[in-house]
Amino acid sequence: MSNQQENEAEEMEEEYEMEDADDDMDDEFHAGDAGGSDSDMDEYEYMNNRMQDTTSAQARKGRDIQGIPWERLNVTREKYRQTRLEQYKNYENIPKSGEGSEKDCKSTEKGVPYYVFRRNSRSAKSTILHFQLRNLVWATSKHDVYLLSHFSVMHWSSLSCTKSEVLNVSGHVAPCEKHPGSLLEGFTQTQVSTVAVKDKLLVAGGFQGELICKYLDRPGVSYCTRTTYEDNAITNAVEIYTSSSGAVHFVASNNDNGVRDFDMEKFQPSNHFRFTWPVNHTSLSPDGKLLAIVGDDPAGMLVDSRTGKAIASFQGHLDYSFASAWHPGGVTFATGNQDKTCRVWDIRNLSASVTALKGNLGAIRSIRYTSDGRFMAMAEPADFVHVFDVDSGYEKEQEIDFFGEISGMSFSPDTESLFIGVWDRTYGSLLEFGRRREYSYLDTIV
Repeated sequence: MSNQQENEAEEMEEEYEMEDADDDMDDEFHAGDAGGSDSDMDEYEYMNNRMQDTTSAQARKGRDIQGIPWERLNVTREKYRQTRLEQYKNYENIPKSGEGSEKDCKSTEKGVPYYVFRRNSRSAKSTILHFQLRNLVWATSKHDVYLLSHFSVMHWSSLSCTKSEVLNVSGHVAPCEKHPGSLLEGFTQTQVSTVAVKDKLLVAGGFQGELICKYLDRPGVSYCTRTTYEDNAITNAVEIYTSSSGAVHFVASNNDNGVRDFDMEKFQPSNHFRFTWPVNHTSLSPDGKLLAIVGDDPAGMLVDSRTGKAIASFQGHLDYSFASAWHPGGVTFATGNQDKTCRVWDIRNLSASVTALKGNLGAIRSIRYTSDGRFMAMAEPADFVHVFDVDSGYEKEQEIDFFGEISGMSFSPDTESLFIGVWDRTYGSLLEFGRRREYSYLDTIV
């Protein structure tokens, strides 16, 4: 994102909540709040405690998965959905990019529930500090999820429905281990822009180029560094991976046009590649040879992961991109853009995208594949997560429909769970879905 965008971030946060439609609905959600009575306060507290968690059994009986009491409101869910679709303002760097991309998008068959609702956990509230960066929810197992909540990275157990603080950056954070190049003085009041968690490593990136690395099975923080001291330093994305030698690495994408690779076995930077525009997201191919780079340019790049040399560019998007992900097969990858589309590309022919998939109201800000490659999920900035059947050629999808800004989403490594962070003043929560399985008679015998 541009320096101007970074400076506008705080102003834009409020604008990209539910906007005018949300104001109308807010009045109806809190119709009695103006009086400030004890009963009103009791109701507010009641709405925000765990009693308001929604279970799969309650949802099957007709309860709204977010616990929104539509029967008590002066608007139906259908009417409010239509209002949201009409009034939500998608952020664009290139005007009318969302309209221009519509002609390329394929129609899909909707309705198949690949993932079924399990629970909405109200006490697991994730927050967002930048309206364009939505990679703040990570699952490390089908029951373990990590999310950003204000100045803390929290662990949520969907098994016990309990949360615990893993990292608090509201005060002073400094490494308790000594490694060459690590900033022993640490950081104070870090504003976290992005988070990544994989296996036992957690990496938090900040608005001033901070990188804080913590191993979940060790006390304290292991490593702190700052990618750059330039003003335009925000860490836009982090991806953790295991190298061919078995060492744990991560790649950081930054607003100073840089992509940096860090070796967490040696706690040292191992590569620094420079580009001509701010890099918003980077994904490493499954074989570790290629990097897909997207940022403040409609075109993206494939580069050699060892040298940073450009191998090919891919063009088709009409605005800036903020998301990318590789299919586990290593032949195709997907990119998400502010033109409201996700495009899938084949490295054997990058002259045009294989397919273009359309969002409903906003940019595609997060993309995830299941580890078996069967499904791909793309998240809009709010209200919608789309789960596509890859085997059908992306022609079939499940549309998960709710209300609120999306802080992030993550499949569990075993593909059995899908978690979605929802950021909203009243209905902020963590949505949990489970993979739908169909077992035959013979399966039950075995």
